[in-house]
Amino acid sequence: MQQHTSPTAAPPSATITLGVGPVSPQELVAVTRGGAGVHLEQDAVEAIQRARAVVEELAAASTPAYGISTGFGALATRHIPTDLRAQLQRSLVRSHAAGSGPEVEAEVTRGLMLLRLSTLATGHTGIRLETAQLLADLLTHRITPVVHEHGSLGCSGDLAPLSHCALALMGEGMVRDAAGALVPAADALAAAGLRPVELAAKEGLALINGTDGMLGMLVLAIADLQVLLRTADVAAAMSVEGQLGTDRVFAAELQALRPHPGQAASAANLVRLLDGSAIMASHRGPDCHRVQDAYSLRCSPQVHGAARDTLEHCDLVASRELASAVDNPVVLAEEGRVESNGNFHGAPVAYALDFLAIVAADVASISERRTDRFLDKARNHGLPPFLAHDPGVDSGLMIAQYTQAAVVSEMKRLAAPASVDSIPSSAMQEDHVSMGWSAARKLRRAVDGLTRVVAIEVLTAARALDLRAPLEPSPATAAVVALLRDAGVEGPGPDRHLSPEIETAVGLVASGAVLGAAESVIGELA
Repeated sequence: MQQHTSPTAAPPSATITLGVGPVSPQELVAVTRGGAGVHLEQDAVEAIQRARAVVEELAAASTPAYGISTGFGALATRHIPTDLRAQLQRSLVRSHAAGSGPEVEAEVTRGLMLLRLSTLATGHTGIRLETAQLLADLLTHRITPVVHEHGSLGCSGDLAPLSHCALALMGEGMVRDAAGALVPAADALAAAGLRPVELAAKEGLALINGTDGMLGMLVLAIADLQVLLRTADVAAAMSVEGQLGTDRVFAAELQALRPHPGQAASAANLVRLLDGSAIMASHRGPDCHRVQDAYSLRCSPQVHGAARDTLEHCDLVASRELASAVDNPVVLAEEGRVESNGNFHGAPVAYALDFLAIVAADVASISERRTDRFLDKARNHGLPPFLAHDPGVDSGLMIAQYTQAAVVSEMKRLAAPASVDSIPSSAMQEDHVSMGWSAARKLRRAVDGLTRVVAIEVLTAARALDLRAPLEPSPATAAVVALLRDAGVEGPGPDRHLSPEIETAVGLVASGAVLGAAESVIGELA
């Protein structure tokens, strides 16, 4: 999985505005991966102030109010006197900042910070404006708290990860500055001209009680998979072409017999990608006696299409979550009250994350099968064994497929759902949890694996298309081959150090360059 990196430096003018409405996926990507800053809109400022007034009124009342004048979780029965409430908030954040293990990626931490701020901006948490503003300032100044791999059960929110972020607002703990250096939070705040806050009633809970980490990772995974699934269509087209398959099975009238929208879109992409191919035309005549292609070629739209439809469902879940205010207790400012609720439970997000890990594993599985067919002399229709220059002396792409197989095997293990597990916590008060954070962490690894598997299929298919010369591939697939060659991924020839070429191909797939090369010829794919 990709290791910690600082967000790419963005121009000072790169800022999103955050109101009471939801953050869009595009805005989340801009902040997490583009380093954009955040400005609070006036409607958010007013909503925050209205909710804060409710909290302060309840804090002054003699009747205990959960999260304001009581302990938390299994300790909620204790009424906390006024002079201990600031200590209550500090203690909450410090004790809950109990993460362990490797540091998570900067984009993940920025994502959970932005989504927590988005909930604060709805006016349902009771945060003070100065505290919300400091969280926005950390994002704008690219100060990224250190958050650890382990610590969240995905219920009562991503408590430990968010607590590490809240700790930085207090000027405690460690952060990464804009240059990526590891520094104490107090030093980073001072260098940016910012002052830490002393948390007041309800604020500690408002900062840590959300599903923001798992949701941020879901949104980022969806953005990556939207590119990867179209790239998988490009790879499949190159494989069908290179293995002298037929495109007749992708005809629209055949797809209409089973009207799944993703399947129709994937099949239409394959038809467009293969249009104008001399390789395809070379075996369309009466002399071709092949009855039908293997499943991995013929059924590509069915698998890729089912993946697309699942991704569409998960995108709907994410959009609903982005429009949510997740906190407990929640402030209903219009009614002047605070109510306990269970909206912090991560089940909706956790299920979606697990669904996508299954999708990634199966798309990778069919990709690996298409690749393997290229390397087997008995199944590749006239190509040399392993696409080697001098088989026996050269091993060609034999071990590239081993790498694919190893990644696919791991992805099948990652497809085992995290959301079906639950370990009770907080003295059985929190007795059913979602494990959504764990589902998100394994999905990130699965997305990385799918990127690598598709890249190796593209690399392999490109070599096969070169070996079909003098027959020319389609203009779209030829553009992908040219992209690889221009980037230093060489064509057929004696064995050479293969790992750097695989990593180059991985980068071209991850960046969207492979998809872009095909689309530069035929227009945007569905």
